[in-house]
Amino acid sequence: MTDGILTSEQILTAAQDVLRRYGPAKATVVDVARALGVSHGSVYRHFPSKTALREAVTHRWLEEAHAGLAKVMASPAPAETRLRDWLTTLSASKRAKALDDPELFATYMVLVNEASEVIQEHITGLVDQLEEIIATGAARGELATADPAASARTVFLAANAFHDPAHAASWSRPEVEDELNALCDLLLLGLKPR
Repeated sequence: MTDGILTSEQILTAAQDVLRRYGPAKATVVDVARALGVSHGSVYRHFPSKTALREAVTHRWLEEAHAGLAKVMASPAPAETRLRDWLTTLSASKRAKALDDPELFATYMVLVNEASEVIQEHITGLVDQLEEIIATGAARGELATADPAASARTVFLAANAFHDPAHAASWSRPEVEDELNALCDLLLLGLKPR
């Protein structure tokens, strides 16, 4: 039940709870409205369709999952440290989402597959962060690359097994952190000034 004016954030929180309870196949806008104690028209005033609501929930979930990256981006540390921290933070946040709440993670994977535009925008933002780290490192002489954008895409794709939800089943293996560290070592060696 809401107190006062219904906000988009209240709707998104209720939608997350409804998705957790019913799953993406059965959750409806009416269920979200019922959880809030409002009419479904009130929900539609904020989100014009079920698809728009599901995309907003997906976007929110991705932002929450990657919130720790902002601290890495704000760090004045050398590029090598920032790049390693960025990759390990991304991996750890995805692992935590997958392993701490597997039911909700599975629900979001369904939503992620539906919201391809939201996902593409989000991936672009992640690659842009990597490009910023690499370009700054190259400008300081800490890293070497002729094309920071291409290097950022390559780093992102190389680390795919540690952040792409398609690989979530392998994230609980005890050696996964050691493997990520080995990958970071290899990537940084490739970006090291000669």
